[in-house]
Formats: sequence, structure tokens, C-alpha cells
Amino acid sequence: MRIILLVLILTLGHSGIGLAADKSYYSPVIHIDVENHRILISELGGVFYIDVPDIARPHMDKLPISGLVDFVVEVRGENEMPVLKTWKVKSGESTCMYFNGKECK
Repeated sequence: MRIILLVLILTLGHSGIGLAADKSYYSPVIHIDVENHRILISELGGVFYIDVPDIARPHMDKLPISGLVDFVVEVRGENEMPVLKTWKVKSGESTCMYFNGKECK
């Protein structure tokens, strides 16, 4: 019984089921796709989209294109888009310099 339980735990651990982690990206804003609720950013020469949750959607168009922003996202898995949690604008003008996950400041 213990062996079966151990194998099950190890299998679930390696498959990534239920494992979500926060990650920070310091990136310029490349593109804001308001219709599809996502923001295109870059890291180490690669570009990818981050998904914007409902609560942040009214504020996403306030981010400065080409401005440097510290994004904190929840990484959900290899085949899923990271989901935005917070942002801090480090360079560029914005009426929403800091989004804390609930409101702009």
C-alpha cells in the first residue's frame, strides 16, 4: 500500500498537476491585445503573451508601449499562458503605475 501511494505522489509531482508558481518578468510592453485580453512581453530574446484576468482588463490599455514593467504572473503549465497578478511600471508614463491585483495606484 505504501509503495502504491509513493508511486502515485511521485507521478503527480512530475506531471505538474496542480503546480502553479509565481514568476516575475522585467520586460518592455511589446503589444497590448485588448480584444483577446493579453499582453505581449519578452524574456531572453523570446516573446510570449500573458493573460489578463477580468479585474485587470479595464486598466491594461494604460500600460506604456515600450515602457519597462515588472510583471508578476502565475505560471500554470507548459501549454497554458501565464496569468497576470500584478505590475509595476518602471519606465514610461501611465495613469496606472502599479496594479496590485485589485486596483490601480
